[in-house]
Parts: sequence; structure tokens; C-alpha cells
Amino acid sequence: MTSEPIYRITFFNQGQVYEIYAKQVFQSDLWGFLEVEEFVFGERSQMIVDPAEEKLKTEFSGIKRSFIPMQSIVRIDEVEKEGTGKITEAPSGSNVSPFPFHSMAGGKPVKD
Repeated sequence: MTSEPIYRITFFNQGQVYEIYAKQVFQSDLWGFLEVEEFVFGERSQMIVDPAEEKLKTEFSGIKRSFIPMQSIVRIDEVEKEGTGKITEAPSGSNVSPFPFHSMAGGKPVKD
């Protein structure tokens, strides 16, 4: 029996590292974005509530589809089952950082 794949998506957002789970991940028609649909959050079969996952669940509540910039993506893994989504502070002094991106305004590069 083949089950529907679940993906773990890790990405940077405003100085934080997000780890979310979803059933649909694909390149968007919007240039430079990844589309994520059908978010998966852990079921509450236990009495303990994880505040990090609750924050993430609240942030993505009511969202049908999210467009994440490609340069923010750290990693995408296909996993056997969903884990606990989380938001953590990006480590300072780490050797991992988002890819630099310079936007174009009026056809000219905008300097950071």
C-alpha cells in the first residue's frame, strides 16, 4: 500500500529557521518561489502542548498555499511520517546562511 509522501521543508524567514511538514511541494509559476500546500501538523494524542508547534500552527492557520522564496530554502526531505514543526532562532556565527539576493528595481540592481 503506497501512502502519500510527506515533505519536511526547512527555510529561513526573518532571522528564524522554520521547519514545516506538507504533502505538496513544487516549483511555483511565480519565478523564484516554491509552492507549499496541504500543511501537516502533529495530532494531539497527548496532554502536553508544544508551544513552538502551536506558534507555527497559529501562523499557518487558514493558509491554503504558501509561496517561499527559493533562496530561503535550506533543505527539503521526503519523510515517512510527519514530525513536530518548529520555529527556532537562526544560530549566529553559523556557517549556514541564506543565499544573497539582490532585487531589481526599474531594471537596476538595488544595493543592500
